[in-house]
Parts: sequence; C-alpha cells; structure tokens
Amino acid sequence: MQPKALAISIALALCAAQAHAAGNAVPTSAEEWFAAGRAAVETSKHVVPNRARAKNVILFVGDGMGVSTVTAARILEGQMRNADGEFNRLSFEKLDHMGTSVTASANQQTSDSAPTATAMVTGIKTNDGAISVDQTIERNEPSATVTRAKSVKTILEQAEERGMSTGIVTTARLTHATPAVNYAHIGNRDWEADSNLPAGATVADIARQLLEFPYGDGLEVALGGGRSYFMPNTASDPEYPSQKGRRKDGRDLTKEWTTKYKQSAYVWDKAAFDAVNPQQTKHLLGLFERSHMRYEADRKDDVAGEPSLAEMTEKAIKMLGQNKKGFYLMVEAGRIDHAHHAGNAYRALTDTVALSEAVEVAKRLTDDQDTLIVVTADHSHVFTIAGYPSRGNPILGKSAIDGVASTDALGLTYTTVSYANGPGWTGGFQRKEYNPATEGSVAAPYNGSALRPNLAGIDTTAPNYMQEATVPMGSETHAGEDVAIYASGPNAYLFRGPQEQNVIYHVMADALGLNKGGHGHGHGRGRD
Repeated sequence: MQPKALAISIALALCAAQAHAAGNAVPTSAEEWFAAGRAAVETSKHVVPNRARAKNVILFVGDGMGVSTVTAARILEGQMRNADGEFNRLSFEKLDHMGTSVTASANQQTSDSAPTATAMVTGIKTNDGAISVDQTIERNEPSATVTRAKSVKTILEQAEERGMSTGIVTTARLTHATPAVNYAHIGNRDWEADSNLPAGATVADIARQLLEFPYGDGLEVALGGGRSYFMPNTASDPEYPSQKGRRKDGRDLTKEWTTKYKQSAYVWDKAAFDAVNPQQTKHLLGLFERSHMRYEADRKDDVAGEPSLAEMTEKAIKMLGQNKKGFYLMVEAGRIDHAHHAGNAYRALTDTVALSEAVEVAKRLTDDQDTLIVVTADHSHVFTIAGYPSRGNPILGKSAIDGVASTDALGLTYTTVSYANGPGWTGGFQRKEYNPATEGSVAAPYNGSALRPNLAGIDTTAPNYMQEATVPMGSETHAGEDVAIYASGPNAYLFRGPQEQNVIYHVMADALGLNKGGHGHGHGRGRD
C-alpha cells in the first residue's frame, strides 16, 4: 500500500477504532488493529496527573486476585455476555494508572493476607499472621500491653481522628484478616472471637476490637459475614436457629452496636439491609452469614437473602458520602481467595466479576477530582492459563484449536486454566502405584490414567468443577509474584512500576494529607 493510501486508511480506521473502543467491538482488520493501538496512545496522552488533595479514598482488595485471575475473569465476563472475552476489560482495568505490588511480607517470600493487608493500611511490612502490629511481635502474644506497644496506627484510624467517616465492606467475615487490619491489632489473625484466645490472654479478640474501637465516633459502616463471632454461645442464630454463637464471654456485640451508637442499625438479611435509609442511619452493622458470605454464584440460594458486593458498596458510599470531611472505605472481594484454595476457578472468576461491578458502582457515585480509587490484591494464587486455545475458546473449557481438542503427551485432553497445586484431581494416588518397569505389560497396561484423569465427557465449565492441580494438596496455596494496582483520582499517577506493597498506604495517606511532618508517634507505634 502506498504511503498516502496507507495514511488515509489509518485515518479511517482510527475513527473506526474509536467507535470500536466505545462499543467494545473487536477490530476486524490489520488497519483497525493498528489504528486501535494508535488511538490508545492518543487517549493516554490526555491523562493528566491529578495532584489535588483527595477528600475520599476507596481501597478495593480482590483477595487472591493475581494477574492471571484478572485475565481469566475478563475473558469469562465477556464470554458470559456473548462478546469477545479477550477484547473485554473489567471496570477497574479502565482506570487511568497502573503499577505492581511486591507482596512478600517481612518474614515470608509468599505471604498470607494478614501482613499483606496490614502493609496496605499501615505503611509497614510485618510477619505472616500479624494484624496491624509490627514484625517484632510474637505470633501468639497474649498480652494486651505488649500488643498495644507494637501496634501501628491504620489509615482508617487516622481518618476517624480527623473526623472523616469510615467503612469496611467484605464478602468474608468482618473479623477475617483483610478487613480486620483496618480496626484491630493482634499477633494472631485466628483470634477472631474470645473462644479462639488462649487461656489467660488479656488481648481483646478481633470482634471485640470492632466494638471497642477508640477513635473518632467509630466506624460508620461494617458489612460482611462472621455473625457467630459477635454472638454469645447461648444465643441461637437468627438464620440457622439450631446453631449458636461463638462467644463464651456472654456478650452480644450485635446488640452492643445499637446501644453504643445513636441512629444505628444492625441487619442480617437482605430485606432489612434494603430498608436502611443512608440519610437517616449513622452507623450500620450488617452480618449476613455465620461465617463468610456466599459466593456470588450461590447468593440466589440463600433463603434470607444477601446483598451483592456492589449493593453493599453503594449503600456504604451513600452513607459515608454525607460527611463533608470525606471518607475512607475498604471493599474486599474476600471469596476470590477461598474459591482458589478450593481449586474452583468458576467461583473465583465470578467473584472477580462481582468486584468489577462494585468498582463500577463506586466510579458512578464518586468524582475522580476528589476521590482516589485503588484496586489491587493482597497476594496471588498458583492459578495459570496455558496451552494454545483459539481466541473465543471457553476460558473454563478444554483447550482447543479451531474446535479440535488439544492433547498432552499421553493423548489426554486438558483445560486452559489449572493450578500448580491444590485439591484438584491429579491421579496422585495412582501415580504412587505406577511402576515404570512394567509399563506397557499385560499386568500393568499403560494408558495414561496413572498420571492424569481422562476428561472425556466431563463438563469442565460447570460451576462445581475442580480444576486439575499438578501437586496434590488439601488446599491450593498462594503465589509469590507481584500483583497489579489499578488507580484513578488524586495521587493515582504515583502508582507506577514495581513498588513494595506498603507504598499503597503512603500514596493514600499522602492523597488525604495525613502524616504531614511525620506519623505523629515515631514510626507509627502506639495507639495514642
């Protein structure tokens, strides 16, 4: 093609590319792909760093949402809409700025959620299992005095001190590691109720710390699961009457919430949640399950009903947004992590899509000019996308090229997504019995079944299918690679390249104008 003709073609294709981008349509020619790439660059040139002071900060955490999870969820969401999944983008992938987060904790190469979430809300790195305390604490430190001395003030606590409104939304238990780091300080993340504490311990359990929160006027919004950790072991659960609470101190923290806070409400089902008026309620506690809330794919099966992550996010923002001094909110899609541990990609990916919907709500209800939105993960998982499947092949299906199933060296089909370890069927026990010396013999004919399952006739896209794992384990593990950070609003431009995870706190705190002239008490110890 001649240069002039090429220029005209590109100009026309550029217009088409912009239309494609607006409608999420896929380019269909070389010229359109070229122009779409060029249009992306031109669009990026108009992104101006926002150096304004933030009024609000919303931190979204996809627990266990590694890059491979984001990619697969992007494809699945598109395919669920009968669109091109590879060209699709989740809502948070469209935010203006992006970086990566180094998730190693102070003592672990591959970390759990406690130190990684702590890093994001306190600005320091600590040890595995630790909730907003520094790395010098012992995992099972029972003393309240010692724990207090090693505590590190969180961004939520600082926001409350300033008079801002604060909230936590999660699909996990409110006492689980990621939400707990905002308001609790304890050496062992498992001490969620007093019945979990060792004998003689004086440190308050995590649920109790939510009610005895000493800063400002307390959290305005706390929505998630974990009802049993707030109820005494003599009280029947309102949704499951045959089951009791977990507290042995006799305290009913759900009742204490409404006693402590004026214009407050406690809800445990969808109807009561929907009835809450954001303009009339100042403090809202919602506990929608005894333990974790249901996966997004299973919410419809809950008789009492559970709000979606997007619905909880909307209610929280409408409540918190009434404060002229601004707000801090953490929103966690906590069950992405749990589905991965169970080797169940379908639920991990559909919960990731639910997070995308929650971010979309937040974008609609806030303004980039005064609200910093950060979307990231605490850590990744050993979840992988492999093979050479054709574009459009079902992401949860068997790898295939132009409809022809791909096979491994044993002649067996395999799925596109799988795990490096976990509970997925690997033929592990048969592998132990396999004897290479008798391979191919009449006594032990070799057909590959000793090493891998035959997936013929198995629907690997089914919600309950457990993806294969290379190393058999009772529970799939976290992974140690960096995770992505997506951001928009004030200070979002500061997320670039690989950064230590604790930098996330410092970007958010700087956006709000916190810690000017220092943290206020050394490197952050104490709860003054």
